[in-house]
Amino acid sequence: MADVHSKLDELAALIGSAKAVPLSASCVVNRAELVALVEEVRGLLPGELEEASGVLRERSDVVAEGEAEAARIIEQAKVDRARLVSRAEVAIEAERQAERTLADARQQAATMRAEVEDYVDGKLANFEVVLHKTIAAVERGREKLRGRVEEHIAGVGEMHELYSRDEDADAAPDDVRVAR
Repeated sequence: MADVHSKLDELAALIGSAKAVPLSASCVVNRAELVALVEEVRGLLPGELEEASGVLRERSDVVAEGEAEAARIIEQAKVDRARLVSRAEVAIEAERQAERTLADARQQAATMRAEVEDYVDGKLANFEVVLHKTIAAVERGREKLRGRVEEHIAGVGEMHELYSRDEDADAAPDDVRVAR
């Protein structure tokens, strides 16, 4: 994420240090340099998205491990229960113990699942905030650039109109014919 932020900082610095167009709020930026920075940011975002996918895969792995451990505990509880049931007096206690073990295993599995989901949700929330900030920064930069380009185009149009008028004024005497 630091790479995306540093590239956005470079983009802001490029726009901030651009030469101003006289008599306007516009500026002149090197298009190739600006496009290259935007492309670098675009190239870094898939890496950030892959990181989020990795967190989701990690969550699935942890949940699967928790479920496997819960299944192992439950299976062990069943084995223990089956062994204890063979004796008459011990059978009642074995049944109680097995039920407690099953309840504990289910509780542990539920707790582990909740903790894993909270952890993954926190990571995804952080990523979402950073991604929204990144997108907002890119949109602000693009909007600022669009405004400057539009102002520059308007300024060029005004200068062209003035130049055309000057040429028309210079051309008028050539068009006048003197009668002899």
